[in-house]
Amino acid sequence: MSEYSSTTEAMGQSEAFLDFMERLSTAARVDRPALIVGERGTGKELAAGRLHYLSARWQRPFVTLNCSALAPSLIESELFGHEAGAFTGASAKRKGRFEAAEGGTLFLDEIATMPLTVQEKILRAVEYGEFERVGGSTPLRVDVRVIGATNADLPSLAEAGRFKRDLLDRLGFEVLTVPPLRHRPGDMELLARHFADRMAVEIGRREPPRFSVGALATLAAHPWPGNVRELKNVIERAVYRTEGDVIQELVLDPFDSPWRPAAPDFPSPSHRQTQGESSTMATPARRADLTLGAPGGIGLVPLHEAVRGLELQLMKNALTQTRHHQRKAAAMLGLSYHQFRGLYRKHKEALDAT
Repeated sequence: MSEYSSTTEAMGQSEAFLDFMERLSTAARVDRPALIVGERGTGKELAAGRLHYLSARWQRPFVTLNCSALAPSLIESELFGHEAGAFTGASAKRKGRFEAAEGGTLFLDEIATMPLTVQEKILRAVEYGEFERVGGSTPLRVDVRVIGATNADLPSLAEAGRFKRDLLDRLGFEVLTVPPLRHRPGDMELLARHFADRMAVEIGRREPPRFSVGALATLAAHPWPGNVRELKNVIERAVYRTEGDVIQELVLDPFDSPWRPAAPDFPSPSHRQTQGESSTMATPARRADLTLGAPGGIGLVPLHEAVRGLELQLMKNALTQTRHHQRKAAAMLGLSYHQFRGLYRKHKEALDAT
């Protein structure tokens, strides 16, 4: 579940921001799916919450799921629930997010990362209001408004076969694009003063410090790739570090230091995404210096056993090379930390035995 918070920042006076909020308020009244597109840190979840609480569903649940925070094998169960015995460890029936959102809104953040197989089930749930739990055969009815969010170009992903065109057409009834902070003249200073006021209260200052001319110039000149989230961190950091009444400078990069560790020689995520599927599959193995042994690889075995063996071998080698530092092992395998932890729990008994 997610609660809409009045402390979350949705403020601005720029034309771009006000136009966006007007479009959002209009879309909230139409009970149809929607997509919210925007750069990281622009407040897509906040926009989804506003869509919900301005709609006729506002008294019903607002349920969220970050699709990139779960391993692909777990997303289907998390969304649709599962029956007892559906898979190892499923000792009891469990409801998913769709059932939890009955009558309300389901917000799917980072929807571009969702596996194609799960996209098919979501399409059916959106189109017909019907789905089946994992391991079940009885269709369940549900009344849920689905809102997706992403910072990816979904039409391009659909052209590449990485996002279902039918689902894109269904969710794209209305597409709301959040303007980035650098295209919201005047809003940076407004938000900066708001963050400064709140931080001053939090740390017990009687008055928030003022911004010098140089600090305001830095605000205006910076492109803010992290948008409102980045701005909030910069301002709060400046307030607690400033002992006087005036903020003279803003530290934009908290990692900037003469003793900063050298960057690892890993391919960037953007580089990995440009590779073909076979190259992407091979990259973690090459990067971690992992091999599958003799020609013929894993041999003729059932697919699920082959996949399990491959996952286990890759994880063992990555953990060995990183001295069991799980975040480094996740990066080596091209996984998020949460995805790695999901796989680790899946293979915990085998990994602990090594």
